[in-house]
Amino acid sequence: MRTSGGSVRWWWLGGAVLAAAGAVVIARQAIDDQRALFETDARIVHRLLSQQVVQHDAILDTLALLQPAPDTSGAAAPEQRLPSLYPHILSVQRRERGAAWSDPDLTAAEQRSAQDRRPALARPDLASGRYRLVLAAQPTAYALTIDLRGMVPWDEWPMPADSSPVRVLLEHAGQRHELQRGDPAALAGPGGWRFEFHKHLAAASQPFDVVAERRLGWSQLPWGLMGAWSALVATALTLGAQWQRQRTARQRAEELLRLGQVARLNTLGELAAGMAHELNQPLTAVLANTQAAQRLLAEDPPELDTARQAMAQAVDQSRRAAEVVGRLRRTVERPGTPDGVSSALLPLDLGEAARRAVHLLEPECRRRGVAPQVQADAVVAVTGDPVAVDQIVHNLLMNALQAMDAVDPATRALTLTTRREGGMGELGVADRGPGIAAEALPRLFEPFFSTREGGLGLGLSLCETLAQGMGGSLAATNQAGGGAVFTLRLPLSGGNP
Repeated sequence: MRTSGGSVRWWWLGGAVLAAAGAVVIARQAIDDQRALFETDARIVHRLLSQQVVQHDAILDTLALLQPAPDTSGAAAPEQRLPSLYPHILSVQRRERGAAWSDPDLTAAEQRSAQDRRPALARPDLASGRYRLVLAAQPTAYALTIDLRGMVPWDEWPMPADSSPVRVLLEHAGQRHELQRGDPAALAGPGGWRFEFHKHLAAASQPFDVVAERRLGWSQLPWGLMGAWSALVATALTLGAQWQRQRTARQRAEELLRLGQVARLNTLGELAAGMAHELNQPLTAVLANTQAAQRLLAEDPPELDTARQAMAQAVDQSRRAAEVVGRLRRTVERPGTPDGVSSALLPLDLGEAARRAVHLLEPECRRRGVAPQVQADAVVAVTGDPVAVDQIVHNLLMNALQAMDAVDPATRALTLTTRREGGMGELGVADRGPGIAAEALPRLFEPFFSTREGGLGLGLSLCETLAQGMGGSLAATNQAGGGAVFTLRLPLSGGNP
């Protein structure tokens, strides 16, 4: 089990990527929607204007077909009523047979019309906002003067002309006329996304290009929606990170509880063994003394029977006490296993055991201002009891942390190192504490010996017992630069050289 810091960083990095990707998708969708709307509006504009110019051709064709004669009574010619029906037609001119146009541009346009057999433009001046359309016909030719803005059907226009950001132009031969102003500041600005539409009108007689332009700037992106998405991702990540922390804390607490239960059982076994060792000597002495007294009293005549009975009872009680202590030790120890060590020895990686112990004690290390370093790049596979190894490493780390309470927090350091040495795998736990006193070093693993006030003195003794039960050993030395090093040595597994 590795420390949770790296996983949390990856968690937030993934969330940042997800938020950025979602924001990009939202922005791209908004751009695509605006582009589709722009193209739809531009096509509607082209269709409406095409209908208008086709209508101009139809009006001229109708005049040429009907050839209305001028009213000799002095009233206006019939075609002069067209501006009242079509307000964008500013005037209607006619040329009778044998007469000439007063404007040479109209004459040239009529010649082109006769050649092409369709209406023709008479030198358009788009800057003035109007143009003339001439149709050559016999006996009378006609010319219409058309207002460009007036021919726009604003009631059917797909955009609000005074507020739309889209600019609409009519272009011809390098000239242009602006029908809709759009947003000049946006169109002139740098960056963003530019949308453009170019298409000829449907009438060949009026070869204008419809041009629509729009620029979508960064400020027009849906930042509110993108911010809401990012906030949603951040909220989900916060809840997920909180759940992950709670889950890690629960797993750590369960693992520490398991190790504590195993430690208490093993400590109780070690305590029973110590009690048996300590009580067997006085009980043996009591037994020897009472047997001697029994023999002496047997030589004395006075009340020999009574003395013999009393000594016999003392002998029985002493033996019973020894049996009670032995039975206590056998009850506490795990049945069928020597020295309380499990017989289920399995291959395990010392580096992983070190990282697992550091993870379990991460809150304790953080509270004491210690950042443990695990130097275990290569796998060191040994044979051992995973629970026993976890308990040993846990005890060694706790002893190291407690030892460093006596030194300046700025100098505290804790390093766990694994390596192979001969046929054994080694796990070293080195601290920068005060070290071990010279007089305490030889007795460090004795039961009930402790250098810490209030200590029971069974932790290191139990660790040594567990290590030996797995065919290994536990040793302690002082470092030259200060601090102590505890080294756990276990046999390498069969697959390890």
